[in-house]
Amino acid sequence: MRVSLPYQTQPGVFGRKRTMLLLGHREAVGRKLRSGRAGRSEQECREYVEYGEYGEYRERWDLSRTERVMAVWIILSACMCLSAHAQMRIPPETVLDWANTFGRQLAAMSTRYSGALLLQKKYKDIEPIVKLEEVDGTELVQSFAEEMERMLGRKMKSVKRLAEAAEDADLYHDFNATLEFDYFNSMMINTADEDGNFIELGGEFPLEENEHFNKLPVNTQQSDIQVPTNVYNKDPDILNGVYMSEALNDIFVSNFEKDPTLTWQYFGSSTGFFRLYPGIKWTPDENGVVTFDARNRNWYIQAATSPKDIIIVVDVSGSMKGLRLTIAKHTINTILDTLGENDFVNIVAYSDYVRYVEPCFKGTLVQADLDNREHFKLLVEELHVKGEGKVKKAMKEAFRVLNQAATAQVGSLCNQAIMLITDGAMEDFQQVFEEFNWPERKVRVFTYLIGRELTFADNMKWIACNNKGYYTHISTLADVQENVMEYLHVLSRPMVINHDHDIIWTEAYMDSVLFNTQAQSLLLMTSVAMPVFSKKEETLSHGILLGVVGTDVPLRELMRLAPRYKLGVHGYAFLNTNNGYIMSHPDLRPLYKEGKKLKPKPNYNSVDLAEVEWEDTEEILRTAMVKGETGTLSLDVRTTVEKGRRILFLKNDYFYTAIKDTPFSLGMVLTRGHGEFIFLGNVSVEEGLHDLTAYDVSIANEWTYCETDIDPHHRKYTQLQAVIRYLSGKEPELECDEDLIRQTLFDAVVTAPMEAYWTALMLNVSSMDEGVETAFLGTRSGLMRLIKFVGNEKRVGKKFLSALDKDNIFTLDHFPLWYRRSAEFPPGKFLYHLPKADTRDIFRDYEAGGSEDLEPEYEDDEPIVISSTVVTVNVDKKMAIAGAIGIQMTLDMLERRFFSIATQPNDTDCSGIEGLCPLSCSLPEINCYVTDSNGFVIISKDRSDVGRFFGEVDGSVMSQLIRMGMFKRVSLYDYQAMCKIGTHSASSARPLLSPFYGVLGMLKWFLSNLMLFLLDFNFCGLWHSNPFVDAGTFHATNKKKTGDILQPCDTEYPTFVYEPSIMETNSVIKCGRCQKVFVIQQVPESNLLMTVVQADCDCSRQYPPITLSPREVKYILYKPKPMAALYTPTSTNGSHLQPHFTR
Repeated sequence: MRVSLPYQTQPGVFGRKRTMLLLGHREAVGRKLRSGRAGRSEQECREYVEYGEYGEYRERWDLSRTERVMAVWIILSACMCLSAHAQMRIPPETVLDWANTFGRQLAAMSTRYSGALLLQKKYKDIEPIVKLEEVDGTELVQSFAEEMERMLGRKMKSVKRLAEAAEDADLYHDFNATLEFDYFNSMMINTADEDGNFIELGGEFPLEENEHFNKLPVNTQQSDIQVPTNVYNKDPDILNGVYMSEALNDIFVSNFEKDPTLTWQYFGSSTGFFRLYPGIKWTPDENGVVTFDARNRNWYIQAATSPKDIIIVVDVSGSMKGLRLTIAKHTINTILDTLGENDFVNIVAYSDYVRYVEPCFKGTLVQADLDNREHFKLLVEELHVKGEGKVKKAMKEAFRVLNQAATAQVGSLCNQAIMLITDGAMEDFQQVFEEFNWPERKVRVFTYLIGRELTFADNMKWIACNNKGYYTHISTLADVQENVMEYLHVLSRPMVINHDHDIIWTEAYMDSVLFNTQAQSLLLMTSVAMPVFSKKEETLSHGILLGVVGTDVPLRELMRLAPRYKLGVHGYAFLNTNNGYIMSHPDLRPLYKEGKKLKPKPNYNSVDLAEVEWEDTEEILRTAMVKGETGTLSLDVRTTVEKGRRILFLKNDYFYTAIKDTPFSLGMVLTRGHGEFIFLGNVSVEEGLHDLTAYDVSIANEWTYCETDIDPHHRKYTQLQAVIRYLSGKEPELECDEDLIRQTLFDAVVTAPMEAYWTALMLNVSSMDEGVETAFLGTRSGLMRLIKFVGNEKRVGKKFLSALDKDNIFTLDHFPLWYRRSAEFPPGKFLYHLPKADTRDIFRDYEAGGSEDLEPEYEDDEPIVISSTVVTVNVDKKMAIAGAIGIQMTLDMLERRFFSIATQPNDTDCSGIEGLCPLSCSLPEINCYVTDSNGFVIISKDRSDVGRFFGEVDGSVMSQLIRMGMFKRVSLYDYQAMCKIGTHSASSARPLLSPFYGVLGMLKWFLSNLMLFLLDFNFCGLWHSNPFVDAGTFHATNKKKTGDILQPCDTEYPTFVYEPSIMETNSVIKCGRCQKVFVIQQVPESNLLMTVVQADCDCSRQYPPITLSPREVKYILYKPKPMAALYTPTSTNGSHLQPHFTR
C-alpha cells in the first residue's frame, strides 16, 4: 500500500479539505507505527511521512514556505502523539523466563513442605506386599442393596407390629361417649398455672436431650399426643381414640429396643389426633396455632387410599363470585394437597363453556407431583367468575378423559373420581351418568356444595349417592379441611373391607413442621406407613379406617450402607423411586438460600433422575431403574465441582438394581481410572493402633468405621474414639467395618513418617518460608494427617480443614475437593487453587435480588491458596490412588514471591531484547495475572480480581484465547436452578398466544399501582409535608417484588477448560484507536498460566466481559396428542418441550 501527502489545491491556502486529507494520512502513519516497535524517533516519523508506508519514492510538495512549515508542524505533532500511544511490545522470552522461575519455585516449595516425594516413596516401598483387586460393580451394588433391604425390612416389621397392636386395642375397646381421660397433650406438657399446679392435659413429662433424635429433648419411655388447633382436644372421639391407642406405648418402646436405629414412630388417627414416640414438647407457630394435621401428610394419604385419577370440576359462573369463589379455590387446593406422585389429576372450569385451567393439559391427566400441584395452585388463583353455569358439558368432558385413560391403561390404573365443586346444579344429569358411568359406576363422583344456601342440596346428594361418592356442604373456609378429608375415607373402604394391609413408602421429604430448628427440619427422610382398620364384626361391612401407623427413615442413614471408601474418588451411590424421582444423590440440591435462611425448593422432592444424570440423553438408565431392573451402563460424563465453577470429564460405569419389597432402586457409579481397583495391605493391630493415636491423625467422622448409634452409651464417641476403643479391647461389642479399619491401620503405618518429617521442618525456624501455614494428607480410607506450621493466633487459614470446611474434608457424600481435583492431574505435579474465593454460585441457589452481585467473600480473614498432588500405588501395570498430599499457604506470600520474580532490575541487559525492557509487573503500562486452568484469577495487582473468572476481568483477551483454541467453552445444564419469576401470567402458554396479553398486563399493572398510590396518599398531609420526602419509603409494605420471587427453572451455563497442548501464545487485539498486546505462558509443573497484558488500551466497548452467568432455558409448549403426558413421565408438565434461551 502506498501512502503520500496530497498536492496543493490552491496556492497559499491550507483549507478544510487539505486538513481532512492530512488527518487521513495521519491515521495511515499511525497504523504503520503501531505495527512496529514503540518509541520511534522524530526523524523516523519524518522518513515515514516522506517515503510513504513501504519506503517508496518521495513525492514533493509544491507549497509556499508558510504552508510547508505548517504541514511539517502538524505532521510532527501527530508523530509525537503516536509515539506516546504507539504499539507496545511485550517480550515473550521475558514472560517465559518469569513463568519458568515461578514454576520451579512453586514446585520446590510445595514438594519441600508437603513431603510428597517421601510419601510417594513410602507407598512405592510397599508395592511388593500389597495386592490390587478389581472391583466387581455388579456384585458390589447387589451387596449394598441387600444391606438396605435388611435395614428397611426391620422398619417394616416395626410398623406391622404397631398396626396389629392398634387393631387389637380397638377390637377390645368399647366406645364410651362420657369417657373422661387425662392424657399428655404435647402442647401443654410441663406447663403450670399461676399457683404452680400443672394445667389440664399438661402434667409432668420428663424430657432429656437425645443425640439419636437430633439432640431434641425427648422422652424415650412414653409417647404423647398432638391435636390440631381446629380439633377439640376433649371430643369423645378424640378421648376414646387416645385411650385405645395407649396400648401402643409398650410397642413403641419394644420396637426401639429391638432396632435402636429406629427414629420417630407414630399413629395418625382418622379422628385427627397424632400419637408420637418418643414424646416431645410441641412448638406452635408464632400465632400460637398448631396447623399440623397428620391426615394431610403424604404418608397418611398414601397408606389410607390407593392410587387414583382425579378430575376436579369447578363452577366459575357468575353466581360463584365473592366468598364462594374463595371457598372453592381453597377446596381445590386442599384436594390437591391430598394427592401424591402416584396419583393423576386435571382441573376443568366451566361456565357458559368448558375450559381447562391449564390449556396445555387439555384432554389428559398429569402426574400429581409437587411441581404440577403447585402449578395448578397458581392457575387456580387466577380463576374469575363470568356467565351461566353449564355443568353437563363439564361432566361429560371429565368422564371422557377418565374413560379414555382406563381404556388406554394409563394413569394410576386404580381408583377414578370426579370432584364437583359448585353452588348449585339445576340441569338433568341422569343422561350423562347413563352414558358414561352406569351401571358399573367405575368413576366415583364427590360433590361439594359451596355457600350457605341449600336449595340444590338434594341434587348434589343425588349425584354423589348414585355414583358411589360422598356429598359435603361447605359454607365457610373453616369447613374446608374436614369436609375434603371425607373423600379419603370413602376411597379407603374397599381396602378396609378386603383388609389390604399394603405397606407404602413415601418420596423423600423434609419435616419442617415436626422439628423446630433449621438443622433438624432440613434432613431428607422417607416414611414407611401402614393402614389400621377396625376388626369389629359389626363394622366390617362398613370399612372403618382407624388411622395410619408409620416410622421415619433418614436417608443419610440408609446411604451409609453404601460406604464411600468402596467407590473410589469420584464414585457414589444414589437412590430413586419407581416414578423416577431422586431420593438421594450427591448432586441433589434440595435447598436454596433466602436472605440468611435456607429453605427447601418448591420441587425438591420431585427432581427426576434424568435431571441429575442428564448425560443419559436416551434415558436408558432411568427407564431400567424405574422398571426395577438390574444392569450396567457406561457413559462419558461432564461433572462439576465447586458449585459448577469447574468441570471434570469422566468415564463412569453405572451399576443398578432394585431393593426388594420397596419401590426403590439403588444405583452406583465407579469412575474409570479411580474406582476400578482397590489395594489391600496388612499390618499388625499393635503397630497400626500406635500410629493411629498420633496427635496429627484424624478419620472421617461422617463415615461408619464403627456403629455408634446402636448402643446409647456409644453415641458419645467420635468415630476415631470408637475405633481406638474397639481395637484396644475396651469396647469389643462394637460393630465395626473390618475392611475399612484394616485399610485405615495400613494407611496410618505407611504415612507415619510424615509426622517426623513435618516436625523437623517446623523446628528449623530459620529455613521456614513465612506464609506456608499447613501441611496435610488424606488417604482412600478417610484418614487425614495435618500439621500447622503457624500458631492459630497467626494463621490466616483458620477454617481450612475444620469441621465447618465441608468442601475440604471427607464427608458422607464426597472426598475432599483438593483430593478429587488432584486425582485428575498427573501424579507428582501440583495443582493450585483458591478455595471459595468467590461466593457467587453458578447454580443460583440463593435469594433473588440479594446475592446476584455478591462481593468476593473469603472463608478466612484473608484468601489462601491450596497446593496438592496425588499419590499412587502401581502393581502389575495397574494403578490405584492411595491418597493426596499438599500444603496451604497465604495468597499474600504467593503474591510477594510472584511480583519479586516478575520484575527485571534496572541494570538488565536489553540489547538482545525487542520490546519493553526492563519489564516489570509493577509498571502501570501492563497488567499481570496468574490464572488456573479453568480461567480463575489467583494473582493480580488488583486484589478485587482474585477469585473472579478472567473473562470478567478482561473480556478481550479471553475472547482471543477462546478463538485461538487455548481455552474451550463447555456448556453444562442445571435442572435444579432457581430463577426470578416473571411478571407474566402463570400460564406458560399464554404469552405465546397474542401480544394483547402484554398490553393488558401493563394496563393492569398501571391501574393496580395507581390504586395503591391513591390508597396510600395522604391528601390532608400534603399541605404540611416536605414534598421531597424520601421516595424509597413509598409502599414499604411490599416487602418483596414479584420479580424477586424465585421459582424452579432450568439453566444452561458455561465453563471453560484450558487446552494444555498450547503452552504459550501472544497476540495483538485491535480495539478501535488502539491495539492491545498480551503474552500468555504456561507455568511448568502446575495448572497455572501467567498472562501479561498491555494496560493502557481499553477494549471493553468492543469486547464485553465474558461471564459464567447461567441462561434460563425457556420451553415452547405445543399441544400434545391425547394422553401424551402419561407416556412421558419425565416431562414435568405433560407437554412436549422445545427449548430456547433467554438471559
